[in-house]
Amino acid sequence: MLLILGQGYSGTFIANAARAAGLSVTGVTRSGGPGLIRFDSPDLPDRIAAATHILSSVPPESETADGDDPVLARFGGQLRAHEGWLGYLSSTGVYGDAGGAWVDESAPVGHGRRTARTAADLRWQELGAAVLRLPGIYGPGRSALEQVRAGTAKRVLRPGHRFSRVHVEDIAGATLAAIAADWRGPLNIADTHPEEPARITEYACALLGAPPPPLLALDDAALSPMARRFWTERRLVSGEKLRRALGYRLRHPDYKAGLTAIHERTIAR
Repeated sequence: MLLILGQGYSGTFIANAARAAGLSVTGVTRSGGPGLIRFDSPDLPDRIAAATHILSSVPPESETADGDDPVLARFGGQLRAHEGWLGYLSSTGVYGDAGGAWVDESAPVGHGRRTARTAADLRWQELGAAVLRLPGIYGPGRSALEQVRAGTAKRVLRPGHRFSRVHVEDIAGATLAAIAADWRGPLNIADTHPEEPARITEYACALLGAPPPPLLALDDAALSPMARRFWTERRLVSGEKLRRALGYRLRHPDYKAGLTAIHERTIAR
């Protein structure tokens, strides 16, 4: 049985893919719901004990050093004694700023703004977990296509400031591959074509036949503090180890393939 702690956007895609592969799945969220149990349920320790595979997608409570991992804070001792597979959805933000250079799993961590995420990443590794590091996540309902349709898309002029991404279906596929291989340790899950965000928006506009929004300087883009922090670090994330070690081939190897698939799915409805 696969227990998913924090079955949000990515966790739901993982749950659906796992069920399609024949696994029994139990999802956990703060509020519960149909087919889900609450994080504060008194039954959760028994569910953890019964699970053969446990995946946490619960982030630290803040990005700073004092942000604790809620799962490890409550169940760390029980997870340490768990004999099955453990997995954790981490972030490639643990690599910090690489000045636009490529990083892989051998790169040092802990030099970026996400100090709490780095601490959680390392603690899950100490438990023998598969630590799946994710860049910007997009997919159905959460992509540049929706932003263009809603009129909220922006094109920020920042030549050469490229970012890595991953389609949520590849997060699900790679997670199942890690389970099948009993993978332990860090693993990047990222597409093969990092790109400037402006180019992503332009491609989404082309698919929708919409005019692209105006180009804006970063200071003129009226970004939230969180969005501005997104631009403070540059790195290109290599997902080559995923292919070499697990033999997993991305369903959506670049943003054009991913956005086209989302667009075609929308048209087919």
